[in-house]
Amino acid sequence: MNVLIKNGHVIDPANNIDGENDIYITDGSIAAVGKTPGGFKADNTIDATGKIVCPGLVDLCVRLREPGQEHKATIKSETLAAASNGITTLCCPPDTQPVIDTPAVVESIHERTEHYGYAQVLPLGALTQGLEGIRLSEMAALKEAGCVGVSNAMHNIENTLIMRRAMEYAATFDLTVFIQPEDSVLRDGGTAHEGELSTRLGLRGIPQAAETVAVATYIALAAETGVRIHFNHLSTARAVEMVGRAIHDGLPISADVTAHHLFLTEMELGDYNTNGFVEPPLRSERDRDGLRNGLAKGAVSAICSDHQPHELDAKLAPFAQAEPGISSLDTLLPLGLRLVDEGIMTMTDVLACLTCNPAQILKVDAGTLSEGTQADVCIFDPEKSWQLTTDNMVSRGTNSPFIGWEFKGKVTHTLHKGRMVFEAE
Repeated sequence: MNVLIKNGHVIDPANNIDGENDIYITDGSIAAVGKTPGGFKADNTIDATGKIVCPGLVDLCVRLREPGQEHKATIKSETLAAASNGITTLCCPPDTQPVIDTPAVVESIHERTEHYGYAQVLPLGALTQGLEGIRLSEMAALKEAGCVGVSNAMHNIENTLIMRRAMEYAATFDLTVFIQPEDSVLRDGGTAHEGELSTRLGLRGIPQAAETVAVATYIALAAETGVRIHFNHLSTARAVEMVGRAIHDGLPISADVTAHHLFLTEMELGDYNTNGFVEPPLRSERDRDGLRNGLAKGAVSAICSDHQPHELDAKLAPFAQAEPGISSLDTLLPLGLRLVDEGIMTMTDVLACLTCNPAQILKVDAGTLSEGTQADVCIFDPEKSWQLTTDNMVSRGTNSPFIGWEFKGKVTHTLHKGRMVFEAE
């Protein structure tokens, strides 16, 4: 089909486009922006008057729970939730059941994703077999099967020699290593940010050093091996400073932060709210401001959801026994837009952190409206006010500390490969 999106305010940070333009889509690809292609006749026209049109969002961390935990969510349910929130490309970590450490698991995920067709799913392969931190995975086979990088997810590799060998092996195949930095020995079974609040609540604390020591180690190994490293979910101001310095020194390093770490602090846990139990933990107000500053200065280049849907029972246990994570696809874009309203970043810069920047980290051709690229498009009303409730969340998981929050900005249309995969009623 030929699709015309007319009268919208187009923002495409990758191409420095920011203004009213029409978008022309032919055979699932962007045919032109702003200039009618010869012989173009629209089969479907979308009037985007008063709305912002941007590339489909690219999310660096989404747990689909399938395979292995379909009682929490499925590829179908979560890619549909992604589409309803403007996300057309998402990256899933390898800690599924079974682990993504063989081509067969990768192919299974791709087959199911293509069957439903709501969004593109890009798996990360396991850095070590079974994420056990002992034997290296078959990275060449995983890359050939379609993995865009390798990671040990939330399983820390304590043996730094094995980590060095894994990085050298990844560098051989030009694979980015995705790391959630944490020293598990320093963490010592903690569940909350180490400070006055965790002491008062009787919760074992996780010191900032658990993150900064790990970041320092991985930066040193990156300098030694030359591998590309991407730090997932930084949570401390000091870690952001360290990453910024490493980037300034020319190391091939990038980093992201979750949307919820940009707004929530340890105070969210004041009444043992398990919906605020995340890894890494919500930290101090100073750390939150440091993350925002890192985004504004470019040390942190992407915002992700770190989506982790859970069934209701997973959050009903006592705090330390509850399962960590937030169902956060529904709040990724709205929280980004709140940064604009609060004067932290411009609309273009926020959308860059949600589109072209994460696409560049993944080294995929997404997050842009360039001519000839796949037509993944998000259209949203920046003035639409709404309240997040468990009833209007599309994800199977409703475990969110943002329930009851008032937001401004709502997705109205999402196109994936030129096909309408979501349209608001």
